[in-house]
Amino acid sequence: MNDVPKAIEAAWKIESTRIIAAIARVTHDIGIAEELAQDALVTALELWPKEGIPENPGAWLMTAAKRRAIDSFRRGRMLELKHGEITRELEFQQQRLGEAMDQALDQVIDDDVLRLIFTACHPVLAVEGRVALTLRVACGLTTTEIARSFLVPEKTMGQRIFRAKKTLSDAHVPFETPRGDALRKRVESVLSVVYLIFNEGYTATSGEEWMRATLCTEAIRLGRMLAKLLPEEAEVYGLLALMELQASRTAARRGKDGEAVLLPDQDRSLWNHAQIQRGMAALDRAQKLGGGVNSYTLQAAIAACHAQANTAAETDWGRVVLLYDALLQVIPSPIVALNRAVAVGMAHGPAAGLQALDAIAAEPALANYHLLPSVRGDLLVKLERYAEAREELQRALAMTDNVREQALLSKKLEQATFLN
Repeated sequence: MNDVPKAIEAAWKIESTRIIAAIARVTHDIGIAEELAQDALVTALELWPKEGIPENPGAWLMTAAKRRAIDSFRRGRMLELKHGEITRELEFQQQRLGEAMDQALDQVIDDDVLRLIFTACHPVLAVEGRVALTLRVACGLTTTEIARSFLVPEKTMGQRIFRAKKTLSDAHVPFETPRGDALRKRVESVLSVVYLIFNEGYTATSGEEWMRATLCTEAIRLGRMLAKLLPEEAEVYGLLALMELQASRTAARRGKDGEAVLLPDQDRSLWNHAQIQRGMAALDRAQKLGGGVNSYTLQAAIAACHAQANTAAETDWGRVVLLYDALLQVIPSPIVALNRAVAVGMAHGPAAGLQALDAIAAEPALANYHLLPSVRGDLLVKLERYAEAREELQRALAMTDNVREQALLSKKLEQATFLN
């Protein structure tokens, strides 16, 4: 029976999104849908240790959730909360409500999951609310797991999720997939949330870990789900390609003690080549769909340049610079310009890189961004201007809250002192 908790956890991880989505389609309320799905989970925790693990755990949970939903409708609890919407949705007389609910929930289709993701990422929510709610209802992470990933108290994260669900309910946000121009705008919102989740996992903002691999995994899972649900959206494949290619380096990005290992120093034999192939296939799909000049696709193309090189020196840095030039036309961002300066330094030498970097140094968005002085310090070291390099590295060290990044910068600072 020790396997029971693991079986419940695995089934919930796989099926929770579809269960919540199916119920939310009828109730038009993510909070109520999640509560009913959680009731099914509690039932499993009570019964499976006694009765054994069912042959199809996912189907069992779905059936249990349906029964809970039907019972709630019959008690009138849902009718009191959503009388008008439910009667319009089901179009059945009250005496057949249980039968109608059962039939509606049997029609679980992928569109339900898509609606759930789009609702969780609705612009009416603050970005932090979108991220938290997406991880909660679309990825099935617990409040504890999400709080741990973002290094905030569980109570704080619980309140954030509660407020997000309440905001959606109070705003009467429809549980639907938008169409036309509205879809285009919302796809951008959804993709930005997914990429925020991935980036926080790829390089943690703060804390003692260089990466939070769980967040990367969940973001890629969402990306794959979106690619399945929106097969003609080029930017979905562009983002998926970018995440797959970057995540392929995970095993090489940390040393044996968890220390950060930067791209030029990574053992590329540790890169996940199956994941690289998936990323390249997604990139090809994005380009064939006409998304070659879209932001995520261009970033994925840059990642592909690294993936195709056996060493950092063999990277086609000239092409990387050109891709960054194209990306700047799409996203005129100081962060993109900073990354371009790094590529310029690799392609044309540290003096050229420093010149490109100094051209954007006064950008307000970079004022407290630790990678600006960090990159400048690296370039100054290559130019043997060690005293200036130390000043920049010390500035960078004071700006970051990530312990692993602090250790990396301290090591660079020590080396710059030794070289002087």
